[in-house]
Amino acid sequence: MYDVVALGELLIDFTPFGSSERGNQLFEQNPGGAPANVLAAISKLGKKGAFIGMVGQDQFGSFLREVLAENGIEVSGLKFSKTYQTTLAFVHLDQDGDRSFSFYRNPGADLMLSSEDVDYDLIKKAKIFHFGSVSMTKGPSRETTLAAAKFAKEKGLIVSYDPNYRPPLWNNITEAKTVIKSGLKYVDILKVSQEELELITGTNDLDKGTASLYEQGIQVIFVTLGPEGCYYRYPGGIGKMATYKVKVVDTTGAGDAFLGGILYWFSQLTLQEIYKLSLSELRKIINFANGMGALTTTKKGGIPALPSLEEVNLLIGNLHLRKDDIF
Repeated sequence: MYDVVALGELLIDFTPFGSSERGNQLFEQNPGGAPANVLAAISKLGKKGAFIGMVGQDQFGSFLREVLAENGIEVSGLKFSKTYQTTLAFVHLDQDGDRSFSFYRNPGADLMLSSEDVDYDLIKKAKIFHFGSVSMTKGPSRETTLAAAKFAKEKGLIVSYDPNYRPPLWNNITEAKTVIKSGLKYVDILKVSQEELELITGTNDLDKGTASLYEQGIQVIFVTLGPEGCYYRYPGGIGKMATYKVKVVDTTGAGDAFLGGILYWFSQLTLQEIYKLSLSELRKIINFANGMGALTTTKKGGIPALPSLEEVNLLIGNLHLRKDDIF
């Protein structure tokens, strides 16, 4: 059994790493891809994850497979393309550590994942299925992602979705909105940024936007607000929680770490038990997830920056946080 199985993109993030002697920008090779980041986050916390996706049969693809395996993630669902290369993303950081991206994906191997490439037995062995929208920017991975999400829903898994909107990867905003919304009908747990909330619902008002999604049947919603923390809505209520103030170096992977923290706890529950969490119980889980996200911003890179359970518990002031402490 797996706690979380994720399907989607796996790529190289080239992250700024100082300057050469000639003053030219240097970049460090780091593993990237939001679904893989989420799996690495739950793995570092002691849970079992499996990845489904495609990379190129090149040095970058081999490196990424090795990273996943080293992080305890099941890689039997990772396929290699002989025709298409591994997608590359260059990360640009501003003075506050916030990111923008340049993608080399024309197309990348991750977009070529077909339904025949998917090991559906892996999905059947999971408690939670997680996906995002980056794998839905073009086909055949668009259709494959939606088919896998539908399959997971039909098999009774908890389905988690992070739209993870990246404008340069879409033909236009109209297409992005339509395709991203097409995945919502399978979703139990949704994590969005405020920008993504506005894209999907037409409003950046946290209350109105999340209420609209809740009325569509999505009962657990988290809106990440960067340094301002998180807004949430679920059957037990709505609210906002501040996050931890840390010295930000690189925000890459912070949202994925946050979601990893959420899924770490949710994988120990049924969907009905999640719905029945008291407000204080959910806020403890969000506090933990906020700690995950905050710590990730204190180091460079996505997966390499993810914290351990001990590091998170130290930050939130409880060295011995256990399931019994929350539920």
